Amino acid sequence: MTKSHHDDHDVDPSLNLSFVPAHRPRSRVPASRRSFLLRSAAATIALPFMESVGFRRFASAAPVKTADTPKRMIFLGTGFGVTGDEWYPDASTPGYDYVLPELLSPLAKHKNDITLFQNLEHANSKDGHSGSTFWLTGADRYAVPGQSFHNTVSVDQVAAEQFGRDTRYASMVVFGDNDNGHGPGSISWNRQGKPIAGLPTPVALYHKMFSSDSMPLAERQALLADDRSALDTVISDARAMKKTLTKTDIDKLDEYFQSIRELEIRIAKDEQWLNVPKRKPTDPIKEPSPTLEGAPAVEMMYDLMLAAMQVDACRVFSYRLPGDSFLESIGSSFTAHNISHHAGGERTADARNRDKEHATLLSKFVDKMKATKEADGSSLYDNVTLAFGSNLRLVHSLNNCPTLITGGGAGFQHGRHLVMEKKTPLCNLWLSMLRGSGVNVDSFGDATGVIDELFTA
Repeated sequence: MTKSHHDDHDVDPSLNLSFVPAHRPRSRVPASRRSFLLRSAAATIALPFMESVGFRRFASAAPVKTADTPKRMIFLGTGFGVTGDEWYPDASTPGYDYVLPELLSPLAKHKNDITLFQNLEHANSKDGHSGSTFWLTGADRYAVPGQSFHNTVSVDQVAAEQFGRDTRYASMVVFGDNDNGHGPGSISWNRQGKPIAGLPTPVALYHKMFSSDSMPLAERQALLADDRSALDTVISDARAMKKTLTKTDIDKLDEYFQSIRELEIRIAKDEQWLNVPKRKPTDPIKEPSPTLEGAPAVEMMYDLMLAAMQVDACRVFSYRLPGDSFLESIGSSFTAHNISHHAGGERTADARNRDKEHATLLSKFVDKMKATKEADGSSLYDNVTLAFGSNLRLVHSLNNCPTLITGGGAGFQHGRHLVMEKKTPLCNLWLSMLRGSGVNVDSFGDATGVIDELFTA
């Protein structure tokens, strides 16, 4: 089957996308309806009308060769938390001389290269059923009066705005299954606080990163031109109707217009990469089996991320780790939700097995990153910052978020157990990762500053 060019877009599910056959003719919607249809060869976007807000052409997203070895970020979210206090080191032993908990023992050989935290949390987290939803944002879901849900941009997408300028894909969002984290499927959110659609399987990630598009170049060029023409039509019609809009219309529809801006950026990037073949890693990676689930799928996802970084296809990855399928793959008969409510016995034993298996897979991932050499002689690990954790500790507890950091990309001084003051914003860590990695931002979320201890021995 010929792959549509839209397979190379991470489509925002908030855009109300409805796919129609490529042969369907365009039709104009009467302006009196105050709405327009953005039609391309493969998609229709229903957009309520609003006035022009100064839409402009975005700067070229052409691939640029850089002299410096690039920085990368990886976020691995385990939405249902960890096994109570057993996951953490003894809080009375901060610093370098702590004892690594048994659940993290597979990481013992990397102890000098990891940092474990205690007492990080999101002050605005008030909903124990949204363990993944606000992990990378720190937003207050009730911040907007009259709305029951609100979110803000996630830290991975802030990083992607800078790191993604020179890569085929600005970021890559993946998720393991549909039941992990007491919340919507994505852990990544755009500037409008809308969830970013992710890839559900290793097979999908493999084809996204490495499969060549079989559609002829001229046809792909025509489709992109059609997309751009449709965007221009929407903007032109919006300008024509500007004087007929009320302020309420403009306020309500601003987020939709911003979504069109994001589509424009994606089209520009696709245009610049259209003639650039997808690179293959030196050691070609085989197409994953479509039946992979649980722990084997996680290991394959890590291998695919590694391969994507080797060919510099993407520098920012966000992975909502699987819940139910992961437990099933290690022999548990309980759901991820039931395990989060463990109270001894078999459920607690399965929770421990889950956490230890995650540590084992993470240890292997670190091994492979350390063994992968960059052009300047450093290792891939030296230029990556990886966060593993959750907004949820266990059950519905949102305090003392389980947090592990590794990698040399942000210049952190690892090997320690950092026991922070109670209620230290988790966003302080996200801000530290951004600034340490060279992302020039003044603030992030409710951060009160960077974590100074990360930058001093």
